[in-house]
Amino acid sequence: MDPLTLLILTGAGALGFYMAWNIGSNDVANSMATAVGAKAITFKQAVLIAGVLNFIGAVFVGSHVTETIKGNIVDPSLIQNSFHILLGFLASLLAASVFVMLSTWKEMPVSTTHSVIGALVGFGLVESGASCINWAKLGEVASSWVLSPVVGAILAFLVFRGIVKLIFEKDRPVEAARIVGPGVIGLTIILISSSLLMKTNLGKMLDVNLYEALVIAVICGLIGMVTSMIALRKIKIKGDSDYDVVERMFRKLQIVTSCYVAFSHGANDVANAIGPVAGIFSIATTGVLDPKAEVPTFLLAIGGFGIAMGCMTWGHKVMRTLGYRITSLTNTRGFSVDFGAATTVLIASKLGLPISTSHTVVGAVIGVGLARGLDAVDLSVIKKIITSWLLTVPAAAGLSAVIFLILRSIVGG
Repeated sequence: MDPLTLLILTGAGALGFYMAWNIGSNDVANSMATAVGAKAITFKQAVLIAGVLNFIGAVFVGSHVTETIKGNIVDPSLIQNSFHILLGFLASLLAASVFVMLSTWKEMPVSTTHSVIGALVGFGLVESGASCINWAKLGEVASSWVLSPVVGAILAFLVFRGIVKLIFEKDRPVEAARIVGPGVIGLTIILISSSLLMKTNLGKMLDVNLYEALVIAVICGLIGMVTSMIALRKIKIKGDSDYDVVERMFRKLQIVTSCYVAFSHGANDVANAIGPVAGIFSIATTGVLDPKAEVPTFLLAIGGFGIAMGCMTWGHKVMRTLGYRITSLTNTRGFSVDFGAATTVLIASKLGLPISTSHTVVGAVIGVGLARGLDAVDLSVIKKIITSWLLTVPAAAGLSAVIFLILRSIVGG
């Protein structure tokens, strides 16, 4: 292996880790912010749990097959020089990483997926013009800016209003929670189980088809329902406030849903960091880009470790925005956010629709806030977040184009 190729591979590995670190530092808020904001767990517990679960999700359930970096945004067949594709991937990784890092520094939740896509668009436009960009796919991504937060907000709003109507507005809220709670818990477990088994690598490893996945999910849901029914009956009323007892009932359930989001985030988003690295390895070692190349486990481990480190070092910054600044959160509100966001992402992924976990969680937090009235939501924070969303693709594209031009002029090829 010549020194230049070795240098490029080493740089790609380092950039992949750097991007994974940024994903962990920004996106950890998706899973744990509501639990922290509702005081179900502490900051330290949140970043530790999220770090470990993101690593496990990335390594054991992470995507083992690369698309040409998230939905074939750039058509590599229209770029004649494979070495320029390699440089473009390097530029895209660096540009997306820098943008996400700056967003995290400003405590703004952004989509790492959209950052990578925007960076690829910038490189593709400079290298081969508008013809190599899949504009239809890019249009789908743009539509998700509206789709993700709106659907997340609606579902979270409905879940929280349902909890208020079926539990808090009853004469005996604790008894109502003991009746409604097991059903909610059972449904949550069904959603979690089915999402881990349907059309996933874990489902393939266990050789589970769609019907079997649904049966297993329903069985797990029924077991959870019965178990929670027994557990909720054992909770005794302490003090005068029935509402405090109900919140305590939802605390553990909220931690479970937050852990699920963290695990699935590691499994799904590790491709944002490692997909481009796998493409670089493919080009550097074989001379061609194989869109269906298997991603080596050691690369998934690098990505998982990077995400975990990001969670544990800088994860608190964006978590502060989602957990405290948009609206005040309790355990029932936090559960509504997690349930609404997780359900939205699950349905969208199964339908093949482009969606951002970051945007969905923000929308869900806003939806829960609006369920208590417009005054319960800090509109100035929302305005800043939406501005950062709109800047993601063009900013990452511009930065990637500049970095690619610099690399191409230095290295040539």
